[in-house]
Amino acid sequence: TVIRAAILIQNWYRFTMARLEMRRRYSLSIFQSIEYADEQDQLQLSNFFTFMLDHCTHPDAVSHIFTSPSVSQVVDENSCLTEFEKKIDVPDSYYGPRLSFPLTVEDANALLHAFRNEQLLHARYVLQLLCETRRVLKEMPNITHLSTSYSKEITVCGDLHGNLDDLLLIFYKNGLPSEQNRYVFNGDFVDRGKNSMEILIILFAFLLIYPNDLHLNRGNHEDYIMNLRYGFTKEVSKKYKDHGKQILCLLRDVFSWLPLATIIDSKVLILHGGISDTTDLDFLNALERNKVRYQIHAGVIFQPRSVSLQLLPVLTCFHFQILDILWSDPRSQNGCTPNKCRGGGCYFGPDVTAKLFERYNLKMLIRSHEFKPEGYEISHDGKVITIFSASNYYEEGSNRGAYIKLNPELIPRFVQYQVSKYTRRQNLRERVGTIESSALKSLREKIYARRSELTNAFAQYDVNGTGKISVNDWAAAMESVLQLELPWRMLRPQLAHMNPDGEVDFMSCFYDLKIDQPTKEVQPALAETLCRYRKDLEIIFNIIDKDHSGLISLEEFGQTWKLFTSHLGIDVSDESLDKLVLSIDYNKDGHIDFNEFLEAFHVVHRLEKKAN
Repeated sequence: TVIRAAILIQNWYRFTMARLEMRRRYSLSIFQSIEYADEQDQLQLSNFFTFMLDHCTHPDAVSHIFTSPSVSQVVDENSCLTEFEKKIDVPDSYYGPRLSFPLTVEDANALLHAFRNEQLLHARYVLQLLCETRRVLKEMPNITHLSTSYSKEITVCGDLHGNLDDLLLIFYKNGLPSEQNRYVFNGDFVDRGKNSMEILIILFAFLLIYPNDLHLNRGNHEDYIMNLRYGFTKEVSKKYKDHGKQILCLLRDVFSWLPLATIIDSKVLILHGGISDTTDLDFLNALERNKVRYQIHAGVIFQPRSVSLQLLPVLTCFHFQILDILWSDPRSQNGCTPNKCRGGGCYFGPDVTAKLFERYNLKMLIRSHEFKPEGYEISHDGKVITIFSASNYYEEGSNRGAYIKLNPELIPRFVQYQVSKYTRRQNLRERVGTIESSALKSLREKIYARRSELTNAFAQYDVNGTGKISVNDWAAAMESVLQLELPWRMLRPQLAHMNPDGEVDFMSCFYDLKIDQPTKEVQPALAETLCRYRKDLEIIFNIIDKDHSGLISLEEFGQTWKLFTSHLGIDVSDESLDKLVLSIDYNKDGHIDFNEFLEAFHVVHRLEKKAN
């Protein structure tokens, strides 16, 4: 009896743990699918910018996005320290760190202390730090070569994405950068998290103090357009209202000077994304990485109008070489195919890795760029390692972060961690429940923003107009519209009701949700379109708004909207938009606050609204 009871308990425990693991995995799949779909939207937005240049009545209004700012636009780099000191006063009421250059370890410790206590570094010191960082980066090669012979180990960190607590925990566990404790940070320092600026300041400070011992690779998020979509631009503008534009302009230049890769002991290649079957390290090493001034991100070459046609083959080669190393992901299948999930870069197989290793006599590729639940993953028979250092990336408790320690034998040792503010107080079921709830909330918002398309897709299966369809048909309709490659049959109980006959009430997908909107004048179709493309439109209007006033003229708003709908083939009447725009020009001065306007169009969870 005791043995039978023990077996029953053991079986129950295994079943419970298996169900929890299943819920955790599909929740993470939802988060990742939505993340990659958003990156595809970024590609679509990139295509729109080129369309906009060709069709805009005033192309100068947007042409500035295609070129990085010149040094003279920002400040004379030879006198930037004294210029900022003269022009920007630091009041006596400021109690944060006061930096003097060249920086010392004491300055870096003061910054760490200040940021732990949620203090801001004054704008003058930020600008001076960025100028000095640019000066140092300009002296560095595209591919940095390191040797373990100078230290016992080298630590490699992956994506941090604005999570300051992860960086502080790494330094606590592994020690601060120094001549004896060298680091490589492999890109994506910014976006998503709320402390991207603080992370950059800390990393740049240590770079200035130990330029031979702390190394930074560029990630796909060290990019102007990416920062507009994923939060870093907003963070800087909010924290540094008076000097935000100047800081962002200088950061754009600094990002363009970040090295592209690091090689340790001529055997270990470290770069942010991955490789392709055309990756040429010699070509990458010879590039003048800041000379060709256009933005690099998913799928589009942003070419200045001044570039001659004869240079286009060179620019195209340059672009795709960079695109591949910043955006690509490894796959277990052989070959090299376009990365359709992200919209940029490629999927590269073990054969592509082996070919590159043979050509350059390499032993290992360390890359980041990709969320991993345990903080790291080994693939391609141990030749490719993914390292991801942002814990709790999607939600509190969603994943561990990790870093790698490489010894002189080049044997990797993984150190995992998880910043824990609340999860220690939760049991496993509660942690999984939190992750699942957050994932489903994001998915429902995505579903509701495509309500019209989904309703039409459901109706094709509902030939008798009953409002009910089979589970298989419901799943097929969901995937045909959303294209998220999710296990829809498994997710059905969380998303739609089923009647006793086993059919899905497909309109129940939209229960308990609605689109919040500022005025009654909005037609439902227009509200849905504005909700779906709200993030894209916000980026576009922020680019047009060169003085960062937050205001846009009705004429510019109307023209941009018509170009956008024309490019995407969206059928919305001009009359309905004109009525809406006129209704929100509250003071009738011919301008609207577009950020406030677009923020109003978002999916509201009715139950949450009632609770509030």
